[in-house]
Amino acid sequence: MKKLVLLLLILLLYLQYKLWFGESSLQDVWELHREVELQRQENIELRERNAALEAEVQDLQQGFDAIEEHAREDLGMVKEGETHRRRERWPRIWLQSA
Repeated sequence: MKKLVLLLLILLLYLQYKLWFGESSLQDVWELHREVELQRQENIELRERNAALEAEVQDLQQGFDAIEEHAREDLGMVKEGETHRRRERWPRIWLQSA
């Protein structure tokens, strides 16, 4: 019986050592949890930054499209290599009297 108790005590001490100081110990697990949380925070910050940059790109693209549309329709501008055909807009008075 004493041998069994001694064997169980040695086994318990070995397992406790592995738990606290060995490979994949609680300290390592806690450190990994901390690193995961830091990475999550960084990912959140990067997602916010990406969203802001994407919104800025969309705004710039839409702004450029609006400027280009205004230049084409109101100012009669054309791109290099394009042929511009302007349609005259008839006043409504002329269209209604016909």
